[in-house]
Amino acid sequence: MSAPDSIFVRACKSQATERTPVWFMRQAGRYMPEYRAVRREYSLIEICKKPKVAAEVTITAAEILGVDAAIIFADLLLPLEVMGLGFHFAAGEGPVIEKPVRTRADINQLRTDRAAELGYVSDAVNLVAKHFSGRVPVIGFCGAPFTLASYMIEGGGSRHYLNTKKMMYNSPAEWNELMRKLVAVTTVYSAAQVRAGADVIQIFDSWVGCLSVEDYRRYVLPHVTAMVKQLQKTGAPIIYFGTDSATLLPAMNETGAEVMGLDWRIPLDKGWSDLNYRCAVQGNLDPVLLYADWTELKSRAEHILQLAAGRPGHIFNLGHGILPDTPVENVKSLARFVQEYSAGAATANPDRSLRAEARGPKSQARSPKP
Repeated sequence: MSAPDSIFVRACKSQATERTPVWFMRQAGRYMPEYRAVRREYSLIEICKKPKVAAEVTITAAEILGVDAAIIFADLLLPLEVMGLGFHFAAGEGPVIEKPVRTRADINQLRTDRAAELGYVSDAVNLVAKHFSGRVPVIGFCGAPFTLASYMIEGGGSRHYLNTKKMMYNSPAEWNELMRKLVAVTTVYSAAQVRAGADVIQIFDSWVGCLSVEDYRRYVLPHVTAMVKQLQKTGAPIIYFGTDSATLLPAMNETGAEVMGLDWRIPLDKGWSDLNYRCAVQGNLDPVLLYADWTELKSRAEHILQLAAGRPGHIFNLGHGILPDTPVENVKSLARFVQEYSAGAATANPDRSLRAEARGPKSQARSPKP
């Protein structure tokens, strides 16, 4: 780990911090002129596979925005390639899986012994960690097994996840084998990022909100829980994030992840309460508010900070990733505002965190991990 004592890592462990740490999902992206310049030279996959370029993109975004963590630039679907599943990006359509996984034979053909071939991501993590030299922590990440499985089965993005759910309902043994293989590959891949210098791992479950609570518990929760437990052996805190997941939060909480990402559809205090304050929370401004005028944006950010009420373990973020044509200055101003406002609140009320913690039930108490 490169910055284990940073306010971001301490917040992930629900420890008290002098202010609220802030970073943004998709903080390195098309909204930045610097990133667009790199994309004119390289495709997205080429950037991912060139550690120096991926590190440059990661570092540039974190430094321009002045955020409290740098998330490594990579693509969610990279593990599919080493499992033997080719994909490409179609203009205006997003990722396309060249041969979707639909049968037992398809699943049997998937490899689990080539995760080391994703070492270029760990190499990029190492370069970023060395650059920041403990000043800014590094976030590694991977896709959650359900989200990766849905891409593999549907052949790309989907509205109803028809083929994915058909496999879950009609072929549970095949479904479990697919999930087992995905967990095997992604845990090795993510643990390598920690060894390379990542301080935290975020698991993205982008499509999990399409599931009912019953289906999540039956078909997903056991696999994600196994993944979280395995990754926690690295010593890095785990952030688990799913979109449109408000109804799933109590079940997702059972994974034991140190941080739960909240999307913008649920008030931050309600989401934290639904988690019984067991863990830290990350979020949860609507990304579209970055297009609003500063008065509105500032007001909404301030409201989220007020809902957090100074309780240890809040990481400010969006409820999903930054959108492609977001005004860069708004993102910079938001990061600075969160840092200054939360620092001022902590100075004005030095015992506020303790009071906030005391307001919760005794079951909320949680010893920070070393």
